[in-house]
Amino acid sequence: MQGPRVSVLVAESPLPVRRPPEHRRTGTVVRLRALAGGGLGAGRSVVLTRWPAELLPGHKKLSLSQLCTGSDQSIRTTEEPPPQESLLAAMKVELTARTSQTSKAGEETPPPSPSASAASPPAEDAPLLPDAGVRRRPACGRFSQRSGSFRREVSRAAAETFLLTRLTLILLRYLGIGYRWIRQFLALCCYTLLLMPGFIQVVYYYFFSSQVHRSVVYGDQPRNRLDLYIPTSTTGLKPVVAFVTGGAWIIGYKGWGALLGRRLAERGIIVACIDYRNFPQGTIGDMVEDASQGIAFVCKNIASYGGDPSRIYLVGQSAGAHIAACALLNQAIRECGEEDTSSWSVSQLKAYFGISGGYNLLNLVDHFHRRGLYRSIFLSIMEGEESLQKFSPQVMIMQSSARSAVPLLPRIILFHGTSDYSIPSVESQAFIDALQQQGAKADLFLYEGKTHTDLFLQDPLRGGRDKMLEEIASVIHSEDPDNSAQHLVVPVARRLVPEFMLKLAGKVLLGRFGQQDGHRKKKSFLKPQLT
Repeated sequence: MQGPRVSVLVAESPLPVRRPPEHRRTGTVVRLRALAGGGLGAGRSVVLTRWPAELLPGHKKLSLSQLCTGSDQSIRTTEEPPPQESLLAAMKVELTARTSQTSKAGEETPPPSPSASAASPPAEDAPLLPDAGVRRRPACGRFSQRSGSFRREVSRAAAETFLLTRLTLILLRYLGIGYRWIRQFLALCCYTLLLMPGFIQVVYYYFFSSQVHRSVVYGDQPRNRLDLYIPTSTTGLKPVVAFVTGGAWIIGYKGWGALLGRRLAERGIIVACIDYRNFPQGTIGDMVEDASQGIAFVCKNIASYGGDPSRIYLVGQSAGAHIAACALLNQAIRECGEEDTSSWSVSQLKAYFGISGGYNLLNLVDHFHRRGLYRSIFLSIMEGEESLQKFSPQVMIMQSSARSAVPLLPRIILFHGTSDYSIPSVESQAFIDALQQQGAKADLFLYEGKTHTDLFLQDPLRGGRDKMLEEIASVIHSEDPDNSAQHLVVPVARRLVPEFMLKLAGKVLLGRFGQQDGHRKKKSFLKPQLT
């Protein structure tokens, strides 16, 4: 209720009024919004109370008709509640009046005795009034609340389903009928089916583990949500990873980071998987903005979840690596200029890890076109051909306007598989070379024979040792101030999918055509274009 609270003593109304549960102590019985032009003014909130006049000195009696006609000269605004003795006496009077009004006409029912109250116990959720008085609630109240909550959940699910269907139709209109993307889509479906035994276990962990805090709101947009993966140990502040997942800028979702979040949480690291708008719901500018807002939320609020605000690391995978790198560079450029940097600072990040990312879009347009992400839709995602340089981190750091921002960047570590044909490994190599030329601290880890999804999915599903995750964890824990990570016992991850299914899934997703295309394109990437 907005505005000052006005306590009005209604002495002339004999009608019983139900008292809302949130006003048990103040004696409020009903709320009334003043009519336009009335004595209280339009939009003012009024509280009507039925206290005996002798209990509230200084309050004048006022009828309901006088209130509606605007006679507000006798209304008194008070900030102090009535004395406790007055409240208790008024509750007794109201309880007695309500009991007598429910009796038959012409009969007078005495107040219930203590023995009668003990014989008929109150409802489970009914609050007690003074002197063992009971205010009973309707039995259907709880059911109505649950029904209303269920209806809201169904309405929300229906709205999200409608939105997803509409966006899918828009995307299909962009894609049209083409054998390349249809082939890739079918391969992705077969790949998912082969890894389904592991995905089911990860989904169960995602929805039912007490370590997962799902859909924490960080912004105003529909996709401004993030998932938190909290370690079981609660001793001391934990290092934090802000993770931006991949998905070809089209099918990205925060839930894709459940496996990475679980593995890092087992190593005593809090993981925040940031969701963002996908195309066609948003373009690359919207995605970078969402990622930046998610990072700002983590920097400002992670301490309330047991995280250490001074040890935050940024991780991105595939398209998420590109989006996170853009957000990082844009923030560094803003800090060098006169723009507002109150949301977060690059100095709050200890390092950036990029997994199988692409950092020069000028080299990737034709490559993605041959793999089913057609040139027209890719340029629509990237807001036109003229924006490719603007959203290419490798190109950005070579420009004179951004060179002064490079020293502000944290340590940059990139991971890539040499058999990655979705985004060739030379993309990471070229980005590292450009960073080192500008004096940035940058390192590259290449994994022989690993594909685009091996580092992020197949290797964690395989169980046992995971070289990339161990490298990330060692970098993070190397800066642990109390060296508690040295005593951290990390359980050996068990295998979630049989090995033959993992190998078959990799071959299905890669395919014979993808392998030929990758070898053919790898030669043209040896000399990346720098503008």
